[in-house]
Amino acid sequence: MNVENGKKLMRPAEAAREHILSGILSGAYAPGSNLPPERDLSVIVGVTRPTLRETLRGLASEGWLSIRQGKPTVVNDYWKDGGLRLLSAMARYFRYLPPDFVGHLLNLRLDLIPAMAVRAAKNCPQALLLHLGKARNLPGDSEAYTAFDWELQRLMAEHSGNPLFSMIVNDFSEVFMALARSYFETEGGRASSAVYYRELLAAIENGNPELIAATVRKVMLESLFLWQALQPNQ
Repeated sequence: MNVENGKKLMRPAEAAREHILSGILSGAYAPGSNLPPERDLSVIVGVTRPTLRETLRGLASEGWLSIRQGKPTVVNDYWKDGGLRLLSAMARYFRYLPPDFVGHLLNLRLDLIPAMAVRAAKNCPQALLLHLGKARNLPGDSEAYTAFDWELQRLMAEHSGNPLFSMIVNDFSEVFMALARSYFETEGGRASSAVYYRELLAAIENGNPELIAATVRKVMLESLFLWQALQPNQ
């Protein structure tokens, strides 16, 4: 990646990928629609046609596009036909997505993380207890809470016994960091999580799977409600 005047500049292929993906996710290139012809799109993006073709082939291999010989390139219905490879990209480009994507993501966490926590607490409770014990001395700023909470989720995934949990959690690292910083900027977000860390530590010490799941689910719901309250159109 090049640097000019202190700003990072994307390589041509990266710029082409971001333009097309942001257009797809924002609805500028809606599912079922045709992309502009290569000649026009290369001018719009500002890359050579060979670079554009390489980018299109990569996006087609991931499932975003269907390239048809002698016909326009079509945007696939990624919500209906997409898989985890697309979900990972959507998380990285979440700023281009409609607001309800974040709501869907938080609901996914609501279903995923309680089960992950129960498994991890059964397999390696000491790793979670050691980390949660550090919450007593946690600085009261957004960055500290974000880093602490991310490490807690990473430990839950790592010790769940299912490596797919770690892969899913890692895929959402970028969107989590962005959302968590905003969430923990609020006093309510920090206060809710401080209580959560204490209650989760106690539940793990008691070895109560139902209480662990309920504790995690409670804070997941609180984070969802708080995020919804922060949205101007909610």
